[in-house]
Amino acid sequence: MVPGESLLKMHFTEAFRQITRRTDLPEINISFYQFAGLNHTIRIRNQRIYVRLSDIMRDAPSQVHRALAFILVGKLFNKRIGTEYQNLYRQYAYHPEVQRQSDLAKRQRGRKQIGSSVGREFNLDQLYARLNRRYFNSELPPVTLTWSARKSKRILGHHDYVHDTIVISRLLDSAEVPELLVEFVMYHEMLHMKHRPRVVNGRRIYHSAAFRADEKRFEYYDAAQTALDKLTSRK
Repeated sequence: MVPGESLLKMHFTEAFRQITRRTDLPEINISFYQFAGLNHTIRIRNQRIYVRLSDIMRDAPSQVHRALAFILVGKLFNKRIGTEYQNLYRQYAYHPEVQRQSDLAKRQRGRKQIGSSVGREFNLDQLYARLNRRYFNSELPPVTLTWSARKSKRILGHHDYVHDTIVISRLLDSAEVPELLVEFVMYHEMLHMKHRPRVVNGRRIYHSAAFRADEKRFEYYDAAQTALDKLTSRK
């Protein structure tokens, strides 16, 4: 049995009543699941609501469980909820100890799809080494570099600090893409290694003022922005 199951059900029942204004309450099934991180799901099937919460939340205070109940039920029915619930949940979720548990779960349970760093046109290892010398005095540590499995236009690059990996969209591995744009995307992800995200007022900040200032140190910044705009506007 889920610890505090009756109290958890009470929170979700209250959220359901307040958000939907309905009196016919569906059966609510709640379980904790070993997600790879701080993830939660909620769905309806056969007039029953199924909730799976990250096991990292098992020992969270009751008021945090209540906030999460309102967040998930609001998401399920596409209803806006009060910011106090979001703030309360974020304050708990972004606590350093909770983030440590989440990172550990990602590392132990998550699977990172790793391909090759050598593309048809560009070698990510060579780009990383060159940029590390030019902008970071070769002080950034080695990381796993890989081209993405798909040609994503929405996400051109991603730094995963949990798995020490930088993924670059395979869309950029083309003779039609200028090398300075590939360098700029890689440089941007390398800056995430230097400027780790910070939590400010319950929100995680990835691109601080210091980050943006360093980003503009890229030698071909203006040209890279022009090339980026051209690429992303292409149909």
